[in-house]
Amino acid sequence: MNYELKQSDRVQHMFDRIAPTYDRLNHLLSLGIDRRWRRKAVNALAKHRPQQILDIATGTGDFALLMAKRLPPKGGQGVLHITGADISEGMMAVGREKVLQEGLQDTISFEHQDCMNLSFPDGSFDAVTSAYGVRNFQDLDKGLREMQRVLRLGGHLLIVELTPPPHFPMKQLFWVYAHVVMPLLGRLISHDNSAYTYLPASMEAFPQPEQMEGILKRAGFAEVQWRRFTFGINTMYLAKK
Repeated sequence: MNYELKQSDRVQHMFDRIAPTYDRLNHLLSLGIDRRWRRKAVNALAKHRPQQILDIATGTGDFALLMAKRLPPKGGQGVLHITGADISEGMMAVGREKVLQEGLQDTISFEHQDCMNLSFPDGSFDAVTSAYGVRNFQDLDKGLREMQRVLRLGGHLLIVELTPPPHFPMKQLFWVYAHVVMPLLGRLISHDNSAYTYLPASMEAFPQPEQMEGILKRAGFAEVQWRRFTFGINTMYLAKK
């Protein structure tokens, strides 16, 4: 087995382990601000009225649920179906329960997928989204090309991702928070010693927005827009195929 497969397996097993506490810990670590970031991102997509959406690295389905609620069908123009795709069955099991509780099982479905090799035909979706999952891609360029492939011509890509703040003093304050507070709370609540040291490391390895714009264009996307939220801790990308 090659290193890439081993790395993918490690990420899958890590998310399977932390699935039961994932939502609670994420909201706690962000002080609940992540909900506002997600709403702003969905609002940016709303004007394009996608009907078929693929939510990559859907996790426990938080972003899919939000889109289902904020992008309801209107005159046949709104969302018809959201497919949540993830490599972690543990995370999706939590998501399926949440979808059932909300009565949205006819709107949201889940599929086990490898984002490096999606099983969907070319041009299958009006929008492809990912909230806090792209930084986990073992090959960012390949994953983005797959997202571009399954997107129809004229469709939109929406990414929400964590990024280290670029400027003093938030850059330094966030480093302390990410390397001290996050791992401590992560261990206490999830009882996992590695997951919340992996999080800041994956954030720091992810490209800053100026670089990410070029990476998205190289993957075949046009009209790339990005916007920082909350001192640059979170960045939203909206691009068109």
